Amino acid sequence: MPDPHNDVSNPQNSAMDAVIAAYSRFVPEEALGLMGRESITDVDLGDHVEKTMTILFADIRDFSALSEEMTPRENFAFINDYLNRMEPAIARHGGIIDKYIGDGIMALFPENADDALRGAIEMLKILGAFNKERETAGMQPIRIGIGLNTGLMMLGIIGGRDRMESTVISDAVNLAARIEGMTKRYGAPLLISEHTYYGLRDAARHDTRFIDRVMVKGKRQPQSVYEVFDADPPEQRDAKRATKALFGEALAYYHFKEASRALELLSECLRMAPGDTVALAYRDRCKRFLETGYHEGTGEVDLRIAWDDSLSIGETEIDAQHQELFRRVAGFVEAVRRDRNYSKIHEVVEFLDHYIVHHFAAEERCMAAHKYPFLPLQVDQHRRFRKYFDNFKREIEKNLDSHPTFLLFRTQVLVIDWIMHHVSKIDRHFGRFLSHADITTGGNSNEPGSGFPA
Repeated sequence: MPDPHNDVSNPQNSAMDAVIAAYSRFVPEEALGLMGRESITDVDLGDHVEKTMTILFADIRDFSALSEEMTPRENFAFINDYLNRMEPAIARHGGIIDKYIGDGIMALFPENADDALRGAIEMLKILGAFNKERETAGMQPIRIGIGLNTGLMMLGIIGGRDRMESTVISDAVNLAARIEGMTKRYGAPLLISEHTYYGLRDAARHDTRFIDRVMVKGKRQPQSVYEVFDADPPEQRDAKRATKALFGEALAYYHFKEASRALELLSECLRMAPGDTVALAYRDRCKRFLETGYHEGTGEVDLRIAWDDSLSIGETEIDAQHQELFRRVAGFVEAVRRDRNYSKIHEVVEFLDHYIVHHFAAEERCMAAHKYPFLPLQVDQHRRFRKYFDNFKREIEKNLDSHPTFLLFRTQVLVIDWIMHHVSKIDRHFGRFLSHADITTGGNSNEPGSGFPA
């Protein structure tokens, strides 16, 4: 006799399958899968997993003004038409739409940063085709801004007994939203954080350039932001490629508060790339600085780097190496701040060469000994930094005499961004893991998603 619970011809089972299928449109099956659940019926309040993911925020520019020209029915038809075009681009690259926020999209990419970036680039290309249709129909084109950030975060189920939803909890989400907002300031459709940039398997495969630093509430270190202009119109993309070195040097002079020299270089950039909205924004910054003395920067030239006990992970060898790193970086930053000492570039590079070899190996041995579940993430980050650092050493040997200010600023950004983030964020997570393991009976907190503090 057939089992009525497994009988697909049973009307009750068909109805249940339909309900589950409907719920999957609100709580994605992929999100449930990440938490080890096969169906919405298996979900419990508090289910969660800790994982490194990339967050994407996308938003239509000037949507309020656009919507004022439409009836409510037209508004909903337009938004749904737009979202129906963007959703497949996200899904094709392994993304999961977490929620729609009016005309905005928040999506998760659980596998790698490359998926998220390729998805974002495809969204912009789809937008180009959408705008051609709108122009043909006599409607104005629309613009969107996309921001990406990568980090360790908790994906889980929150709410109460009668109302639950899946969500991600992490300061990485706040930074992604902040970066998406920066696209308005610069007129740049796609910006990514330093964490996403360094998370790419090969950033050189994309058209990127450093844009700015941003201070995030509650953070001591500025965060670098990069533009990705792969999806720009061909003429504009080629112009940005041609002026990339010039633009980078102009930004270095601006951040060192030499606005007159920065203005000269930016004027040359704009002569070659008149539609470069970021160069236009920096030209205006330079003029305001020269007129008012107000510098719109995050102050990394004046940054004080100092070790404190909150950065300790509780392993003597690793903590001692971190403290020496802070001491060396503080000396480098002070030399830059005080007298623009170019010779310090070689000193800090020589130290980091030795540090990378010995510290990374010691850190990985320690994590392996404690069965740290995110050791593969650490090994991958170490490997990527070695690659970027080796490329940068070659850049220094080639360009120090001709572009010392640019390379000095790049050294600061590289050291402060990657090293300081790695110690204050990734390594501290290992420290919290060790603390949690010490107070957990049997040390069974070693599995990913076990819930030790993020």
